Amino acid sequence: MPEETPVLLSRDARGVVTVTLNRPQVGNAYNEPLLRALIAGLDALRADEGVRALVIRGAGRHFAAGADINWLAEVAGYGPERAYQCSLATTLAMQKLNEFPRPTFAVIQGACFGGGAGIACCVDVALATPAALFGLTEVRVGVSPTPISTHMVHAMGLRQTRRYALTGERFGAEEALRMGLVHEVLAAEAMEARLAAILDETLLSAPGAVAVTKDSFLGANGLKLDDRQMALLAHEGWMQRASAEGREGLAAFREKRRPAWYPKD
Repeated sequence: MPEETPVLLSRDARGVVTVTLNRPQVGNAYNEPLLRALIAGLDALRADEGVRALVIRGAGRHFAAGADINWLAEVAGYGPERAYQCSLATTLAMQKLNEFPRPTFAVIQGACFGGGAGIACCVDVALATPAALFGLTEVRVGVSPTPISTHMVHAMGLRQTRRYALTGERFGAEEALRMGLVHEVLAAEAMEARLAAILDETLLSAPGAVAVTKDSFLGANGLKLDDRQMALLAHEGWMQRASAEGREGLAAFREKRRPAWYPKD
C-alpha cells in the first residue's frame, strides 16, 4: 500500500495556508519524503505573493514525534554523502521555515519531540493544548539535535536549551509556556477560535512590512544561517548519528532496552 502524501497544503480565500504533516500512523514522525515535501512546499509558498500566513498542524493525535526511527535505521546503512544529505534536509527544512517571509503559526497537540519541537521553535506564533508533551530527546538515542540547535537557543534561550537538550527530559505545555517555547496554552475546544482571532489581527498587517520586519529581526541579530553554518550543522548531525553511540542508541530504542551507556547496578 503506497504511503499517503506526507505533507498536505490547503489555502483559504484570504491567503492563509495550512500545512499539515500527514503521517499520523507514526505520530507525524518525519522521514526524507516528508522533509523534501516540506522544503518544496515552503519554496513554492515563498514565491507566491498571495500567501499571507502559514499554519502548521499535525494530522491525528500528535503534532510531530521527531524523526521516524525506521527511517533512521535505513539511513544508518547509507554511505557518507547520502547520509549527510539526509541530515542537511532536516537543517534546510528548519531554516526555510524559520526565515519564511510571512507570519507562521503552529497548532500543537500530543507529542512534540525532537524535530517537532524544532518546528515550534521556528514559527512566529506557537499555540499548544494543555495535554501537549514536549521533549528534546535526541541524546536519549545517541544522536545530536544539531539541525535544530540554533533555533532552540533562539526560542528558549541558552539556559533552558542546555537543560532540556542535554537531559532529554520530557515537559508539559505549561513548562513550554514558561520558557517561551510556546506563546499560549489553550483548551482544545478554544484553539480554533483563538487561532482565528490572531489570524484576523495578523491580516491587518501590511505583507511587505511584515516581511521586512521579520527579515530585519533575524538578520540584525545574527539569527540567519549561511551555507557554511548549514553544512557544519548537518555534518555534525550525521557524524554523531553514524557513531557507535548512534548505532547503539537506535538499537536500544528498537529493542526497548536501556542503552549500553546507562550505568549498571
